[in-house]
Amino acid sequence: MRPIGKPCAGNPRCGPARSLSSTALLGETTLTDELIRVLDGYTPMSTHEATDLGRIREAARYRDVFSRSAELHVTASALVMHRPTRRVLLRWHPKMQRWMQVGGHFDPGEADPYAVALREAREETGLQDLASITPGATPVHVVIVPVPSFADEGAHEHADVRYVLTTEHPEAVAPETTAAKLRWLSIAAATAEVDEENLREFLARAAAM
Repeated sequence: MRPIGKPCAGNPRCGPARSLSSTALLGETTLTDELIRVLDGYTPMSTHEATDLGRIREAARYRDVFSRSAELHVTASALVMHRPTRRVLLRWHPKMQRWMQVGGHFDPGEADPYAVALREAREETGLQDLASITPGATPVHVVIVPVPSFADEGAHEHADVRYVLTTEHPEAVAPETTAAKLRWLSIAAATAEVDEENLREFLARAAAM
């Protein structure tokens, strides 16, 4: 993963523009309104992040950002932390062949990125006591990341809304599959293990909490 923040103008990856008349109803749905509410309540921490946030907000108003077939669609992820030991949990992603945070796509009918991040984290780690580190379960990082093409899908972008979750029982981790290994690491060791700058930024924000 590497963050990008190119505006849609002149960028073919944003997909064809749609008229307001054909997309107005999409922007009025409860699902889209909930996502926009979360985005509007988030304060970006850099110019680059503000650019990404603007792209996501615009797409959420006028495109179907919940569909996995969309060239830019929303995902939610989480970095799980054990605060007493200052360790974080990384998951081996078999498809991407790298260590990453936990998280994934919205299921049909889901609207709240925090609920999605929490569900995915519970499924992928087996930890059931997870809770947001931030008051009101506000995001910690919002970023657009490119996803390369695979045999079953073309290249696209993830608009990832990220949270930091805490657990009191790190020993209770249980990988979702044998291929999706889990590792508790210090933040410094986790930072050295990943190769995406946007994930290093996410880890740095967790370290400051």
